[in-house]
Formats: sequence, structure tokens, C-alpha cells
Amino acid sequence: MSQWVKICSVFYLGAVLKPLYYREIPCPDTAQVLRWLQECIPLPQGSQKLLTATGLRLQGSSAELAVFLWSGLNTTYLKVFQWSERPFPQQAHWLRELEKAIQSQYPHRYPQLPAIDLNQGSIFEQLEPFYPQTVKYFRRIPNGEFDLQRVYWWEKRWREEVQSPPPQRQPVLFRQSAPEPAPLEWDLVIVGGALGAIYGAAMARLGYRVALVERLPFGRMNREWNISRRELQTLVDLGLLSAEQMESLILREYTDGFNKFFDGNSPVRAPVLHTPTVLNLAIDAEKLLQLCGQILRSCGGTIYERTEFRRAYIEDQGVTVVVKDLTTQEEFCLGSRLLVDAMGTASPIAQQLYRHRAFDSVCPTVGATIAGGFEPGVWDPQFGDILASHGDISRGRQLIWELFPGPGEDLTFYLFHYHQVHPENPGSLLELYEDFFTILPEYRRCNPERLQWKKATFGYIPGRFGQQRYPEEPFDRVLLIGDAAALQSPLSFTGFGSLVRNCPRLCDLLNTALRHNLLKASDLSQIRAYQGNSAVTWLFSRGMMVPTGKVLPPERINAILNSFFGILATEPPEVVDDFIKDRAGWLAFNRMAIKAAWQNPRLLLWIWEAVGAKGFAQWLPTYFGYSGLALTSALLRGWLPRLVRRLQPWLEVHYPRLWLRCLHWSYTLTYGVGQPRIEFHLPAPSSPVPENIQNPVPTWIEERA
Repeated sequence: MSQWVKICSVFYLGAVLKPLYYREIPCPDTAQVLRWLQECIPLPQGSQKLLTATGLRLQGSSAELAVFLWSGLNTTYLKVFQWSERPFPQQAHWLRELEKAIQSQYPHRYPQLPAIDLNQGSIFEQLEPFYPQTVKYFRRIPNGEFDLQRVYWWEKRWREEVQSPPPQRQPVLFRQSAPEPAPLEWDLVIVGGALGAIYGAAMARLGYRVALVERLPFGRMNREWNISRRELQTLVDLGLLSAEQMESLILREYTDGFNKFFDGNSPVRAPVLHTPTVLNLAIDAEKLLQLCGQILRSCGGTIYERTEFRRAYIEDQGVTVVVKDLTTQEEFCLGSRLLVDAMGTASPIAQQLYRHRAFDSVCPTVGATIAGGFEPGVWDPQFGDILASHGDISRGRQLIWELFPGPGEDLTFYLFHYHQVHPENPGSLLELYEDFFTILPEYRRCNPERLQWKKATFGYIPGRFGQQRYPEEPFDRVLLIGDAAALQSPLSFTGFGSLVRNCPRLCDLLNTALRHNLLKASDLSQIRAYQGNSAVTWLFSRGMMVPTGKVLPPERINAILNSFFGILATEPPEVVDDFIKDRAGWLAFNRMAIKAAWQNPRLLLWIWEAVGAKGFAQWLPTYFGYSGLALTSALLRGWLPRLVRRLQPWLEVHYPRLWLRCLHWSYTLTYGVGQPRIEFHLPAPSSPVPENIQNPVPTWIEERA
């Protein structure tokens, strides 16, 4: 009883209980850490050790320290409090010794991918010793064995691309004639059947001959897609889908979305940020792909499913694309005017084009769709979690959740983190899945044994930092789109949202390039979904990463997130909506950045510690470039795009290359600053295809040549 009275009095007095030290110990076995703590840590001079159930007390003649542990997020945390008015002699020195002891005993060890051989047993048998929870629950997921093989394949492929030095990477693009050149039967060969299917359908509707190559059975997705109604409407305004088709894709439209980051240890706290029109539509991704597939086939295109890209030979008049049928294991060739890479992070084309490193950052993402099994009241399907955390940094990662309601009782969960691309620590999907299945009950009260597992969702979402980065080794007749182009936004960062927002812009530019045979690398560089207002925010995403080899205070990233989202919570709903959907303007960005720094000056120091002088030096040209673009856009976008359209009939006929550049610049003034305007529409399905599109190279170009 006397001990309880002392504890109550300490909390009542407040000033006596002084936090001194907070550290994550990267070990999920908290009992093991407790034994080490109680038996091995150095003691302050003149102290006696009193063991407790969660740590120990260090008592001196007039000073006392309390050290305790707890577990969470599949790791262990330690805190030290001064439980007296006076400190121990040389107390600061002892805390440094404690830090060294923890680093020596529990250094950060980055996960390695275990080698497996499927000829020696199933994927389940071989991964179970390393990832028991992952194997346990993948056994319960329909097609779980196939999906776990896919997870392993993605991680293995990603690690090889990150860790292999550029000279050792096998090229897949060659500037030479193919051993067996294929006839040019296609205008576009698109490799990657997810985002590529949307492009393929749009270009097929314009009359181009499109071949789509997909490694999986066509329509199968590793992720679910969420979007807002305002963004999805873009596909209707473009003319790709009817309003009825769009409505048929919506599985659920929820009422509100929440953004909330853990602040139990954070020096900065923020209210829940409500975003009712952000990612609030759950889309039937497979149905959307099937619709696009039907459009593509009805317009004369072909889909090669279960077919893998192998290499391509770039010639003056076309591209010979070598692919492999994964069913028969036979290779065959497709001849095309243009090769479009939509393979995402696994793209060997992107790795070769960017030579040294295709991506600066990545978001490893895992999750699952769960059809039921939660207790009543755990979650209302009228609401979603857009971005949420329930703890601090865990083993060098700030884990963030997303939760999206689906049809019926379906809930789709994602767990991800912002990650620096580094050869020693590429980022692990399997390690993240082990955490997902372990800590899901902490995030949402549930018993995983009772959940109805429906589908696994996973992938790597890449990003690049800086201004528009063009390939270091550009090739003619090769175009990157989607995640292969790595146009990341730090908030709504998936390739689907970016592609849908920019679909009219990119289809118009690509149509212009194909119609006039402008397929040199310098021409294709005009066809990009770059947004200056999105690019400038990469400093924000860098602040959410723990650099490899560095240890940050566990609460640091939550404090940064709470600083920014606390500012957003005070803004009008339309400002919040624009910011998260990459539509915020220069004034809004700067006003909120200044406001955040004014309210929390430590924020600048925290970001400086995360990115360093080199990072700021890389960011400043991006910021000044965006500032110049924003000023130019403000002066010109009200009238210049209309003038360019009026000049089109004459300019396009006489100077097609100049027209492509003018069109690109016109779109940059609008889309490039997050102010899209639908100026391009696909022809109606029943209308005849324009004659000059049926003949992709117009007669007047042939005559001039």
C-alpha cells in the first residue's frame, strides 16, 4: 500500500516524475530484453537495483530512477524516468552508457530474404521457420500459396534491382536489329496489364493497334483501388467510360475518412483530420480492368496474359519486343512502333533507363481484404482510415495503416512505411507481413483466428526526388508510365490516382506523338505526368523515413506528422481536399509550411536531421523550379492554352514537333500545377475513327519525308 501511495503522490506532484530517456529496442522478444536489462546493464554510481515486473528501479541515497519496458508493434520500447527531485551524480553520463549498451546488444539488423527452392518443398514449408505468422494466415487466404509466391518474387526482384551494381545488371533494351525482326503489326505494345490496360483501352479507342502484355492472368490485382468521385469522373469526361459504367464500378462510397497519428509520446498533438472526399470510393479494380480489356479487344487489340517481357530491340522504324509465354515457356516476338512500360517497380526497363538508381524512395505495402469476423462495434463501414498510426517507430520504420470499407462487410487493410532505397536495406514485404499479422489486433480489436481472410494485397510503390528527372540512358520508341515512371506523391501516392488524374493529358500527348511519328527520346520526354506542386513535397516524405544506419527518437515521425496534419485540421475542407489530392497551389503550400514552422520551430530541425544539408541542397532547385512554374502558370494559364488550341490547325500541320512541345507546355501550365482541364476527348464508340488516325502516319508526312 505504501508503494501505491508513493506512485500516486509522484503523479500528483508531477514535477517529481521527469522523463529522461526513450528508446526503441529492436527485438520483438520483450521477455528476453527484460532479462538482459535486469542482469546486464551498467548501474549508476552508488545505486542499488530493485527488480520490477516490467523493468527495474535504481535507488540511491537521495535519488531514484525508474526503468521500464513494454511491447508493441512487434518490438520493445524502453523509458527511463527520474523518480526523485534530485538526479543521480553523473546521471547524464550513465544514460549515454545505457545507450551504448543497448546499441551493442541490440543493433539494428536489416532483414535478409531467405533462399528457397520450390523443388524442395512448398513456399509454406520453406518460409515457415522465418515468417510463421505470415505462413499461418496465407494458408487461410484463397489462392494464398500463389500469392505468397508472388510476394516472395516481388521482394526478390526488388532486392536484385536495388543491390546489384549497375554494371552487373543485364540490359533488356538494345540499340540493334533483332535476330528475328518482327513485322510492325502494332502501334503500341504495352507491358503491364494493370495501369497499362487503361491506357491501352484509350489508345485503342483512338484507332491504334494495341497489344497488352501481362505476366499474371489478366485482371488479377495485388492491390485494391480507392479514389474519389471527382477523380473517377475524369474517365467519364475523357470518354473512356459512361456514367453508368462508372457507377457500376463503385463497391462502396463511405461517409468520412480519418487521419490520426499516435501522440502518446509525441511532443506535438493534433486532432483527427476528417477527409470525407479523399479515397472514399472503393473501386472494383478487376471489373475496371475487364471493361478496359473489352474496349481494347473490340477495337482490334490483343491481350497476351501469362506472358512475360524479356527484352526489346530498338530500330529506326520500330521495336521488336521479345516476350515469353509462361504457360508453354516459349518466346515469341511482337513488332511495334512504340514500347510502353507499365511494369511498375519490377520494371527492368526503368532500371536500365535510369542506370544508377531508378527510385529514390519506396513504400513497401502489405495488407489483406477481410470479409468478416470482427466483433460488432469494432468498425463502422461508413468510415475509413486514410492515414493512421497506433505506435512509434518500430525497427527503423514508422508503420502507417489504411483501412477502406468494401462491399458488404469487407474491409481492406494496408500497412506501409516510407522507406529510403538503400542496398543494405532495400525494404522487405515478408518482414512487413509478419508485422501485419502480429499487430493487427493492436490496431483494430480482433482475433485474427476468427477473421475471414479473402485476399492478400501487396506491392512496392516507388518515388523519385527532385525536379523532372529524365533517363540517363534514353532510348527512342520507349515510354514509361505509372509506377515505372515513379511519379510519387507523399500522401495520395499510388500510381492509380496519378494516372487517372493525368489520363486526358497523357492520351492527348501520346496521340499527337503517334499520329506524327514523333517517337524519338526527346519527343517522348514531353509525355509525362509530372506535377510541380507534388514534386516539391518530396521533402515531406523524406521526413517520414528513418535513414538506413541511423536511429531516430521513436516519437519523431509521429511528431512531424502531427505538426503538418494539425495545421491541415485548421484549414477549410476544400483546402485539405486539394492538398491531399495534389491540387494545392503555391500560396497554400507556402502558407501552411510557414504556419507549421511558426507553431513548431523544432520541425525545421527535425527535417534537417532527416535529410541533412545534401537533402536540402537537392530540394531547393525543386522548390525554385516549382515557384517559377507557379508564377508562369498564374500569368499564362488563363489564356495561353486557349490560344495554343486556336493555332493547332496550322501549327500541327506545318510544324508537328513544335506543336507537340506547345501542347506539352500548355498542359504543364494546368496539370503541372494541379489545375487539370479536360481538353481532350475520346471519340464515341459508335462514331467512325478519323481517317488520319486509321493511318497512323499521315500522307502529308510521308510526302514531306
